[in-house]
Amino acid sequence: MKADALRGHLDALLLASLDGRQLHGYAIIEVLQERSGGALDLPTGTVYPALRRLERAGHVHSEWSTVGGRQRRTYRLTTSGARTLADERLAWNEFTTAIEGVLGTESPTPAQA
Repeated sequence: MKADALRGHLDALLLASLDGRQLHGYAIIEVLQERSGGALDLPTGTVYPALRRLERAGHVHSEWSTVGGRQRRTYRLTTSGARTLADERLAWNEFTTAIEGVLGTESPTPAQA
């Protein structure tokens, strides 16, 4: 998938990957890969700065925990993050409906126009 296609959607993707769970950064990357059928293979250099930005904005909270015997920073949604995710999902649904209306149908024939 083209990196440009993700522009403006990374935060929503990260928030969605944390919906209802607490994960460390690499697990978030794995969730995105799995849910996208492998189309989203984001580098850690993209994900971790975005997670820090979301934390500064108050949308995620992080803490150190032991995962598989190793200390890792895990992330979870805050109340603000859950609200933001709900807003992002609504906006995405509106956007995809509008785009589907244009790209998802055949052009009308002159008789239909």
